[in-house]
Amino acid sequence: MPDPRTLALRVVTMPRDTNQYGTIFGGVILSYIDQAGFVEARRHGVHRWVTASIERVDFQAPVHLGDTVNFYAQTTRTGTKSVTVRVEVEAERFTGGAVVPVTSATVTMVAIDAAGVPIPFRSPPTVTA
Repeated sequence: MPDPRTLALRVVTMPRDTNQYGTIFGGVILSYIDQAGFVEARRHGVHRWVTASIERVDFQAPVHLGDTVNFYAQTTRTGTKSVTVRVEVEAERFTGGAVVPVTSATVTMVAIDAAGVPIPFRSPPTVTA
């Protein structure tokens, strides 16, 4: 059975991302989760998308310096003005290449117009080049 998730984002961790313990700050991972949610939401319409909420995030394993981190996204619900996206995060270890589940989160993204007012995301694009 094919994987219903889409690779939304892939990053290599760098020294600037580490805390005093040599692992990656949770906030760095949260920022990438937010970006992965945007990438998936954008597939539903070319609009300004903002994060309305990020549901529970439990870190299952640390991310280490040099790991490649994959952010997989899947739309789980669509409303009129919002989409709910499940983001699953896996780290490919720099040493050994093992793939380790790191965390997951559910992100709700809302399409807005230039004034910040929510709009139906199935409307014509509101962002141009």
